[in-house]
Amino acid sequence: MHTPETIRDRETPVFIGRKSTSGFARLWVVALAGVLPFGPAFAAPADYPSAPIKIIVPYAPGGGADTFARALGQQLSKSLGQPVVIDNRSGASGNIGAEAVARAEPDGHTLLYATSVLALSRLLAPNLRFDPQRDLAPVTMTVSIPQVLVVHPSVAAATVKELVVESKKRPGELTFSSGGHGSAGHFAFELLRQQSGIDARHIPYRGAAPALNAVLGGEVQLAFLVPPLAQQYIKSGKLRALAVSSLERSSVLPDVPSLHELGYANYEALQWQGFFVPAKTPPAIVERLHGAITDALAQPQVRALLANEGAEIVGSTPQAFAAAFKDETAKWTEVAKRTGMKFE
Repeated sequence: MHTPETIRDRETPVFIGRKSTSGFARLWVVALAGVLPFGPAFAAPADYPSAPIKIIVPYAPGGGADTFARALGQQLSKSLGQPVVIDNRSGASGNIGAEAVARAEPDGHTLLYATSVLALSRLLAPNLRFDPQRDLAPVTMTVSIPQVLVVHPSVAAATVKELVVESKKRPGELTFSSGGHGSAGHFAFELLRQQSGIDARHIPYRGAAPALNAVLGGEVQLAFLVPPLAQQYIKSGKLRALAVSSLERSSVLPDVPSLHELGYANYEALQWQGFFVPAKTPPAIVERLHGAITDALAQPQVRALLANEGAEIVGSTPQAFAAAFKDETAKWTEVAKRTGMKFE
């Protein structure tokens, strides 16, 4: 596991949390090759920003994305010289807030702070009134967060291989919880089902906390959870961690192997977060925002907050984030198609 690095070259303001063998490693290549050149022709308008900046968070207050957006917003206010307002517009798996940004004036004063759920928008809502790929412009992926596969102690399996074998001996008996149909935990398990043939029934709950409580109480046997939710229960022995969903081990769970290293080649199911703006926002403004956000990610207090939540800092260029967003959308659409996932 590589340690985070600082911004090394202000002529190409790129902040990448770590060099990785993960699917997001391409962000290094695109970040360095695709960054816009600087100079008068590419400078943002002299009066930008000329008004308070609104960050729409399409989820309820108090969650991980909201916490990160507020921490970054405080830093952006300092560097951009304007107040930054957080506007929580939850509902419809984040699509209400995302649509509001897609239809906003493309002047750099309205931003979206979204999670990887955005890549699933058209799967979760086929009649969506906007197209995230067409109507939103990526600015930067801020962080990526692995998930950890945990089992209740009543499950005898001590490894993923043993769990797969056990599930096939008891077809349909094992169950896994998630934060709901189409949630990150749901998709992570369906990808594992596709690669391993594991047999377990999906039991959706209304959010990650109820999904955690279900596996803690033995209502279900397993789940994919983010480290901050599961870590204390893993340490106390109330849950057993079998693997993490990143290609490399997590810095907060260094003793837990990745599914990739266990033989599930290129298995990766990360929760990521990042900033978007309306699609027609001028490139110079996008680049100005990118620089301000990557500076915010480099601040010690922000890095400490993210590290405590098990998040790996990314800070990709707009071009790299656009490529990753497109790849993520295609990947999970294919997983849903192959596994016959249901979202109702």
